[in-house]
Amino acid sequence: MTGLTHLDDDGRARMVYVGDKATTKRVATATATFTTRPDVIALVQADGLPKADVIATARIAGIAGAKRTSELIPLCHQLALSSVSLDFAFTADSIVITATAKTTGQTGVEMEALTAASIAGLTLHDMVKAVDPASVLGDIRLLEKSGGKRGNWTPEAVEPIEAPVARTVRPRTAAVIVASTAGAAGTREDLTGPRISAWLSEHDYAVDAVTVVSDADVHLAITAALDAAPAVIITTGGTGLSPSDRTPEATQPHLDRELPGIAEAIRTLGSTKTPTAALSRGLAGVSGGTVVVNLPGSTGGVKDGLAVLDGLLDHLVAQIAGGGAHE
Repeated sequence: MTGLTHLDDDGRARMVYVGDKATTKRVATATATFTTRPDVIALVQADGLPKADVIATARIAGIAGAKRTSELIPLCHQLALSSVSLDFAFTADSIVITATAKTTGQTGVEMEALTAASIAGLTLHDMVKAVDPASVLGDIRLLEKSGGKRGNWTPEAVEPIEAPVARTVRPRTAAVIVASTAGAAGTREDLTGPRISAWLSEHDYAVDAVTVVSDADVHLAITAALDAAPAVIITTGGTGLSPSDRTPEATQPHLDRELPGIAEAIRTLGSTKTPTAALSRGLAGVSGGTVVVNLPGSTGGVKDGLAVLDGLLDHLVAQIAGGGAHE
């Protein structure tokens, strides 16, 4: 697509004609990040604000916003939405909003998903402004869409992320990212993140945070973790073959050097106990001086992965930093 579809031959705004398009199932997912203070995050999670039920209110607002997209954005078509859903994942100082809109029709639902995420984020601001008027809503963007003539689309397909530039990492520091939609929603207890964090602590790494995010938000979590420049990032979950498993896809664009031997060693050890371990698509590599390793989401897979790293991690980190033996 090289031209702007919402302009006619004379450069005037127009509503795109979609009458000849095929009617197909269409899905779009968008995200937005609401950043505030850690104490405000705690209040939201505990429903401790004067305006209670913050997340429930933001979810309803997002759904309502999606339904009224054609009223808010002049050239959007009216759509019969079959579904709008919103998920909220917490980090230490932010709430990551993920909105998914679905329809069966002749045009896509990208704007409905983006509007849902935006309105939910603005509602969060309204709910917390009494305690943090400086909160910020940003990083509003489309994550993926499907349906129509062009089929599936993700940012990675057309906008590859450039290899990260070298950065000065903080020695003996680490971050842990848990990819679990149920864990991020609070419906499943996370057992893998604390286990990895404890292992790192035993090996004298100071863990910045254990971040639990939905599968759709792993790329955001990795980006945020890399910005803090730890020596090591270990992820768990999202390495299988489920349509929602996207940890390797979120990791690969960040890597300037892959370490396939580590990933293969983890799969090999796991396969001696569970044949399905061979299906793990986890990656390992280096991103601007930071070691990044994907571990499976099961406790057994994490145990095997840490057993492999036990004899490798310190040597690897030392080599990347310019030291360590080369034998």
